[in-house]
Amino acid sequence: MATLRVTRGQALAWRLGRHHLLAGAADATEVVRTLTAVSVFGSDPDLSVRRRLASPGPPGEVQRALADGRLVRTWSFRGSVQVMAPETAGAYLAVRSAGRQWERKSWVEHYRLAADDWPDLRAVVREVVADGPVPPQAVADVLAGSARFGHLAPEFAEPNHTLLKPFAWQGDIALGPDLAGPLVLQSPSAAPGWAGIPDLDEAGPQTVLEYVDAYGPTTPDHVHYWLGEGLSAGRTRLARWWREVRDDLVEVDVEGETRWHVAERADELAGTRAQPTVVLLPGKDDWVMGPGTKDAWVVPDGLRTDMTRGAAPVLVDGVVAGTWRVVGDALEVTTPPSPDLTGDLSAEVARLGSLLGSALELRTR
Repeated sequence: MATLRVTRGQALAWRLGRHHLLAGAADATEVVRTLTAVSVFGSDPDLSVRRRLASPGPPGEVQRALADGRLVRTWSFRGSVQVMAPETAGAYLAVRSAGRQWERKSWVEHYRLAADDWPDLRAVVREVVADGPVPPQAVADVLAGSARFGHLAPEFAEPNHTLLKPFAWQGDIALGPDLAGPLVLQSPSAAPGWAGIPDLDEAGPQTVLEYVDAYGPTTPDHVHYWLGEGLSAGRTRLARWWREVRDDLVEVDVEGETRWHVAERADELAGTRAQPTVVLLPGKDDWVMGPGTKDAWVVPDGLRTDMTRGAAPVLVDGVVAGTWRVVGDALEVTTPPSPDLTGDLSAEVARLGSLLGSALELRTR
């Protein structure tokens, strides 16, 4: 296929649509599956998801989706906690496990746990959480009577999140559904759509394609940011997986910059026409964090620090143009859009007020 040529405005307009920010998705699972993962810490996953729904209900949609198993909550990207679609979460966990950090000498010596001890320990943990959600103390209670693993009981009783994470990465545990409650553990199979942990050679190319499908047109460096820095996949593996999916991608010339896009969506991209848009998103939303705050397409240099610190972005045509915050009954905006977009901003403020359950007055600062 010949190189596709588009403008940056077209590319960002396509991505806005793909992120369900122009026409909403049917449900929370569709949103999260498209974005691959939505962070819990330092962000507002419920607002991120509900802003992308065609018919958003009251606050608490992510909590409801977790409670009925439409989403799972677990440790994955950057050692933090994300909500993920159970159908695809296992692939990202497989990639996260690729480095096998628990086999490093420092781990083995600190926890007195050899690599060949893990299968039996994992089996114990899976059995305890099978009837979960249970507190980590439940695992500690079982291990306390073990001659082989008793020394690890205090690590679960604390609990030690560092030790817990490899169990999540390997699909033995997930976090309980209550976002506001204490830490509890359950089996990820509590989610009806849980598909298990696939083989790494299958998971790697799948996650590369899913990233390009959500954040295209993009580059291998962006894939490395999301899967390499975020999941510790390793540059060599990522380069191999990129080569394996290369036939499923099409080269795109974006105003002289070479990027790639999923081939089956090339016609969509070519047919996209940029329209003026104003979108208000919560801080650390995937729109910014997916490509990363270093990506000048989305985050101008002057606003990078604000985005890194978690300020809520005002997007104009997909580019961060300022920030917003709610103060009392007002929504304050820095660097408001040009006068011809005032109506779009007012409509977006009204939308946000509806999502938050409060009428908000637009105010600039």
